[in-house]
Amino acid sequence: MAFSEIEYGVTDRIATVTLKRPERLNAFTFTMRGELIEAFDLADADDDVRAVVVTGAGRAFCAGADLGGGGGTFGHRGGPGGEGETVDGAPRDGGGTVALRIARSLKPVIGAINGPAVGVGVTMTLPMDVRLASETAKFGFVFARRGIVAEAASSWFLPRIVGIAQAMEWTTTGRVFPASEALEGRLVSRVHPAEELLPAAYALAREIADNTSAVSVAAIRRLMWSGLSASSPWEAHAADSRLMAELGGAPDSIEGVTAFLEKRPADFPMKVGKDLPPGVPSWPDDPYGV
Repeated sequence: MAFSEIEYGVTDRIATVTLKRPERLNAFTFTMRGELIEAFDLADADDDVRAVVVTGAGRAFCAGADLGGGGGTFGHRGGPGGEGETVDGAPRDGGGTVALRIARSLKPVIGAINGPAVGVGVTMTLPMDVRLASETAKFGFVFARRGIVAEAASSWFLPRIVGIAQAMEWTTTGRVFPASEALEGRLVSRVHPAEELLPAAYALAREIADNTSAVSVAAIRRLMWSGLSASSPWEAHAADSRLMAELGGAPDSIEGVTAFLEKRPADFPMKVGKDLPPGVPSWPDDPYGV
């Protein structure tokens, strides 16, 4: 699949999505928005893909929306969004369509944040499951300094990841902060020297690919994210119980237990594309079409 502003490839069951406008610090555009959504469609449709790593080309991860259009960049469409698409009568926020598509991923997503991640460059990472950062990375929820609001559904994601007080501090000041502060505030899981970032991301992806059931991982991902909106642990218990009943006697469970008893690596036969049980939360159905 040929893309113009990202690069997509699969090697050894790991998909890599690279934001690829290095001359513009990988600034976000309408074209990039569509290509990112398509890349995650490809990853979900490919049963050989077990995890997705997202990174940036050059010295940045993503410098935010491309402001090359000047003061009218955000205009009536709110920036690089979904052309002709609306939500409750308003033009859709493009960063939000990407964030929601990543949220619906059936494969675990690892952000390898190799440099500045500002504006949509950081909010698009919030629905990723693990964020690793380079020591050279910088982060900024700069929206209030541009006269707009934090987008990409970040008002839902960010407080759940870092807590409301930290989310408010970062979004109301709009200041840019280093990777060390992102780690302290739990925005990222680990910080690595620049040359060790991608190897660390791939090592994590490799651990998933080599040792786990793809169907189990997809179900766990949906349970975890949908559980953030559960009204009580009893609701989560009901969802867990349905999936334990559906998967407990399935081929992957039989193989997982048998391999453990036989002290050998498991060879899980089930595929996400055809074997995902009906009890897996739909996270949720998107009424707006992403």
